[in-house]
Amino acid sequence: MNFIFISPQFPSGYWNFCVELNASGVNVLAISDTPYDSLKYQLRTALTEYYKVENLEDYDQVMKAVAYLTLKYGKIDWLESNNEYWLEQDARLRTDFHIMTGFHTKDVQKAKYKSIMKYLYEQNHIQTAPYIIADDQETSKAFVKKVGYPVIAKPDKGMGVRQTYQINNENELEQFLNTEKKERFLLEQYVKGTVCSYDAIINSKGEAVFESGSVTSVSSIDVVNKKENVYFYVMKKLPEDLREIGRRCVRAFDVRSRFIHFEFLRLMKDQEGIGKKGELVALEANMCPKGGYSFDMLNYANSTDVFKIWANMIAHDHYREVNHYDKFFCCLIGRRNNDSYLHSHNEVLSKYRANITLSDKISGTLADQLGDQIYLAKFAEETAMKQFVQFALRGTE
Repeated sequence: MNFIFISPQFPSGYWNFCVELNASGVNVLAISDTPYDSLKYQLRTALTEYYKVENLEDYDQVMKAVAYLTLKYGKIDWLESNNEYWLEQDARLRTDFHIMTGFHTKDVQKAKYKSIMKYLYEQNHIQTAPYIIADDQETSKAFVKKVGYPVIAKPDKGMGVRQTYQINNENELEQFLNTEKKERFLLEQYVKGTVCSYDAIINSKGEAVFESGSVTSVSSIDVVNKKENVYFYVMKKLPEDLREIGRRCVRAFDVRSRFIHFEFLRLMKDQEGIGKKGELVALEANMCPKGGYSFDMLNYANSTDVFKIWANMIAHDHYREVNHYDKFFCCLIGRRNNDSYLHSHNEVLSKYRANITLSDKISGTLADQLGDQIYLAKFAEETAMKQFVQFALRGTE
């Protein structure tokens, strides 16, 4: 089996996918724009061949690389990056080279456009927040008059919380409509809820070979825009209602042979026209893993190796794991350099040395999303985890 992995060196942990593919007997080929000698040793030893391009965003360069590898090794069975940024380019390459696994160009729009996601939710009777396309001021103002403030504005096509805004009053709405109309935007009714995720690895039959879930206690918009402390965790046990709605979304989007991250809001109060307190509302469908430290968290929480499970799904279309391992709550918290905390970094490490699995300093744009200093820690009980979070994030009086 010939597998082309796009950009295996970035994000940083993605080399593990190639290592586990190689261990599963797959012929691993890779394309990226990083010099070969700068790749991790573990990655280099897992690759049959590496093709360096000058610019990974130049489709012609990447296409020539795929053509070269096809000529040398024969038909390519898989091509994947597991990265939302490259979803469209991956799909175009599969289409042009008749690689039958994964999204093709005609399929990928449901993974990129929020309006198409909304349509699929509605067609499959999955609750989602009411919305409109903000085509003009009159329509936008009529929608806001109907649902009330606040509303959420987000680009129809986009990743993460980039250019996502909470609009709280008429002045903010006017400013948004007058300055952000270069792109196609959605206006969405604000839903008061906690973000939950369904993280799964799906085989070619649309069946989950691995399932887990997380809870995010702070809004991503507030983390980036207000520089709030970061706190989210992988649950010890996946709630049945989250499992059920996650599987319904897998069927709605016809997901096959992918690592996915679907997001939902669990309502914090009854909301007319949306649902009752505690119910789940579909937020966004990500046809790739969350990335970052989420792999470590999924592994620690489930005492497993999601890279190995994914590689076994690719190579054998299944993964059999004996479910006798201990499971945990695994949380990530992030502290800001500009904030003052009651307990020092060394005090946090000392008190929770038995629980902390990783402590790391973050810089650059990733620090906006996670904080300047992050901790990963796992706990057998939720109460103990929350005590750790309170200890580490408590500010000075």
